[in-house]
Amino acid sequence: MKYKVLLTGNNDSAIDDFFMQMNENFEVMTTSSRYEDIIRHITYFGPDLFVYCIYNELRDDLVKIANIKFRLSQSNIPLVVLGLKEDCDEFDKVAPNVSNLTLHRPISVAVIQDKLIELLKERRFLEVAGIKSETEEIMQELYPEPVDLQKPSVPVKEQPRKHVLVVDDNAMMLKVLKEHLHDNYDVATAVSGKVALKFLERKKTDLILLDYEMPDESGPAVLEKIRASEATKDIPVIFLTGVTETKKIKEALAMKPQNYILKPVEREKLLDVIAKAINP
Repeated sequence: MKYKVLLTGNNDSAIDDFFMQMNENFEVMTTSSRYEDIIRHITYFGPDLFVYCIYNELRDDLVKIANIKFRLSQSNIPLVVLGLKEDCDEFDKVAPNVSNLTLHRPISVAVIQDKLIELLKERRFLEVAGIKSETEEIMQELYPEPVDLQKPSVPVKEQPRKHVLVVDDNAMMLKVLKEHLHDNYDVATAVSGKVALKFLERKKTDLILLDYEMPDESGPAVLEKIRASEATKDIPVIFLTGVTETKKIKEALAMKPQNYILKPVEREKLLDVIAKAINP
């Protein structure tokens, strides 16, 4: 029996090992780092395993991989990170508790193969027995509501649709967030606080998702201007932040936003927080 393995990442030598030395046990396919490509390959290839062959990846790409974790977990597809220890550690900083297995190179092909088959057999056993893995339990604790990616779990009225303004200097993050929200809300995006404030001068919004750390004008600085305007002071604002330090979180909360969400952003968590802020 061959297991289907979907591969992505910049570690070409690791990917070559799958094609050239592990093809007896694995049917492999590669995908790009584009969010849409990965989701499409998961849907149509139907892998048993997703392996991130990591090497000197951009932080944006780490976030993208972290953002597909919930899609993988819904199909019971383990996520494995394979690479040098420093690269794997960086991924774990960006996305703690996301990978089901981390393998540090240098490591022999035989050991990689054995570890992956062992993981797959364990997952199959747990699935048959109706037992959740440790990672799944963590995900269930953080996001307890069941997810149907075709149907938003947060009900919204069709008329009128609420409007959300997303402010983030990261173009990929804007794209991901818009994808998460477009079924439920009308969405506008802004790549900076300056652009967001210009938008608010001309148009209205029901809620603002505001990146806490931006290079030109920080989230707190933008929030101060929003609160200082009579026209925008009552708009609910939710901070988006990749910072997990307690001190930084307290600083964010001191600005009295309606809430804050940690990156990488999970779709169902995002929808739930927005719904509660718009309809308190």
